[in-house]
Amino acid sequence: MSLLVVGLSHRSAPVSVLERASLAADTQAKLLQDTLAAEPATEAAVLATCNRIELYADVDKFHAGVAELSTLLAQHSGVGLDELTPYLYVHYEDRAVHHLFSVACGLDSMVVGEGQILGQIKDALARGQELHTAGRLLNDLFQQALRVGKRAHSETGIDRAGQSLVSFGLQQLAAGADPGLWARGKRALVIGAGSMSSLAAATLARTGVAEIVVANRTRSRAERLVEILQQGDDTTVRAHAVEMSAVGDELTRADVVVSCTGATGLVLTADALADALGVTLDTPAEPEAVTAAPADVDQHAAWVENGSATSAPAAPRRVVLPAQSTGPVKLALLDLAMPRDIDGAAHRIDGVRLVDIESLADASADAPMAADVDQVRTIVADEVAAFGAAQRAAHVAPTVVALRTMAADVVAGEIARLDGRLPDLDEKQRAEITQTVRRVVDKLLHAPTVRVKQLASEPGGAGYADALRELFDLDPQTVAAVSRADLNDPNRGRS
Repeated sequence: MSLLVVGLSHRSAPVSVLERASLAADTQAKLLQDTLAAEPATEAAVLATCNRIELYADVDKFHAGVAELSTLLAQHSGVGLDELTPYLYVHYEDRAVHHLFSVACGLDSMVVGEGQILGQIKDALARGQELHTAGRLLNDLFQQALRVGKRAHSETGIDRAGQSLVSFGLQQLAAGADPGLWARGKRALVIGAGSMSSLAAATLARTGVAEIVVANRTRSRAERLVEILQQGDDTTVRAHAVEMSAVGDELTRADVVVSCTGATGLVLTADALADALGVTLDTPAEPEAVTAAPADVDQHAAWVENGSATSAPAAPRRVVLPAQSTGPVKLALLDLAMPRDIDGAAHRIDGVRLVDIESLADASADAPMAADVDQVRTIVADEVAAFGAAQRAAHVAPTVVALRTMAADVVAGEIARLDGRLPDLDEKQRAEITQTVRRVVDKLLHAPTVRVKQLASEPGGAGYADALRELFDLDPQTVAAVSRADLNDPNRGRS
């Protein structure tokens, strides 16, 4: 196994960089295809969410893999490599497994313990399978990550520490008040009808808003979301769909707006919001720019190889925002999109409260950690060890199969020779002799093959497969053929 992950997240990069580096669905597909075409990579998968972009690959050369994956991320994100590099982290082999399992459990989320990441990991795996970029290693890895995440949520109280990004956002909008009391009777506008918008609409309905209006570029998807909301047993919310062109009018009637679309530009400008509220937008001086010192891609390889760190040190993070308006809140805005849907200048509009990914990251940094987090970390450590052992054991399995195949061929050849020398044997005698020879061979091979699987599961055990091939003079092409057959099994890696 030579698993490598190169990425950036809210822990390593400011939201402004994550926003610029975000990848649309078609860009993710192109990134996967280009990664597979690169020399060091044989498999690839992309995990892209509103607060992380990670490229996973099975590589045969570590340093070349780090350089290639970093370059590909820069090319497809549109952020220059020199600018992107200070924010990238690198994880390799067991450390990469540990990272993904931690992500799946919500330990690396902006809101610790949130469960939405499991759906995003599932989507990343499905994309890799659909594009045939995820092979045996990444199929096994992502499937196991999903199981580990589910185990963490079912066996611990991590859910008490975590909540969805939507719930956390509404909590911030309520500004210390009970979200249910704050939302009661309000009219909400949800822009977008994807998975995050759907979760936002469902959360708003459960929280107690009186009415939800869904606006989406494709009207049919908005209507489908409305239908789902009205079928819920735990809510009596009124809901209906509108065209995106009606958003301006709906703003004048809304109390709460949640936006999460895949748009590359702003969906709600500060001017449009000011017009909806009938106020004037003042233009402030430009905020001070934030710069970061450059870093070299090769440094990442050195850090990981020397074991001194598993990621590049993040550049100092300093967010400079316009002053938030004070006074009564007429319109509460929750922007969950990356890149952002709502103009950050909305902070300056009287009567507007804006919560976005950036402010959520700041708020979550001070959130208390649940005691269950330690238990989840123990689960992750155990699962990483088990996954590594299973992968090492799987590495020797094709060699064991090839050995048994060779033994079966030897038995078949010897029985054929016996038929030539003793043609008068009846079927019963021939079957008894054949069975006896097979039992002898099986008994001779049983102990070494069982033992080699046990030894191979231990750290450094990959060399036992090589020793087995050498001792029994196995044809490398036969072993490779077994590996290819296993890799192409349509049932492998599916749940």
